[in-house]
Amino acid sequence: MTNSSMWQWRETEKGRFLTCDLLRNWQHGFFTCHFQGDSPNILVGYLNPNASVYRLKQIHSDILFSTATLDRHYLSGADLLEGDGIISSKSLDSVWCASADCTPVLIADKGTGGVMAIHSGWRGTSTAIVPKAIALLQSQGAKLEDLLFALGPAIHGKVYQVNEEVAVEVLKTIFPSDTPSELIIEKALQIENQPILPDEEENKVRLNVTQVISLQIQQQGINLNQIAIAPYCTYQTPEDFFSYRRTKEKKIQWSGIVSH
Repeated sequence: MTNSSMWQWRETEKGRFLTCDLLRNWQHGFFTCHFQGDSPNILVGYLNPNASVYRLKQIHSDILFSTATLDRHYLSGADLLEGDGIISSKSLDSVWCASADCTPVLIADKGTGGVMAIHSGWRGTSTAIVPKAIALLQSQGAKLEDLLFALGPAIHGKVYQVNEEVAVEVLKTIFPSDTPSELIIEKALQIENQPILPDEEENKVRLNVTQVISLQIQQQGINLNQIAIAPYCTYQTPEDFFSYRRTKEKKIQWSGIVSH
């Protein structure tokens, strides 16, 4: 749920970053533009300097890796693997994702102490990367009732104009597979928590990717009280967040979490 009281700023000498009370038992942070140029190797120092650092070359996909797989890959000194989600394999793994307007999703498992970091823009959401992450967690023994989801700062739906074709690609993930494409926009406009809003331009709508992700999560059997949505819009909060839609600059902020 979107609840400002669940989100707290943590101040540092360099600037502030965001934390979520839902993940209070895990060291984590949604970092901001104040940390421009700092890689996860530096940012982990604000969370736990003893943690190992894992990141990917993000490609707007539904590709997920475990830190164990990354360990084997990087032993040879190879380049970053391409993908958009990382699941921890052991204690003190810090997993990271980068974003500007896309949604950073941090997941924690109360049962195992394990964590995930996922980058989910409209493309990743259209391929259901977060539901696939939930399935991966379950395959490794996670229980749905133990999973916690913090959906970090991203562009809000009311300022994210997209073509109807893009919206349909994303929205079809929350409707039965036999739903006709021409009815998806109409049906989505009737959903209470507004995954889309109408737009004045023909063949355009305003798409709330984060709300679609939340609905995807709930459809996997997760209760709403296990989901927190950051109240900050990257596009409308230039003092704290980069936004590609706002500036067309390829600048990013990092989000990360450390496993128990």
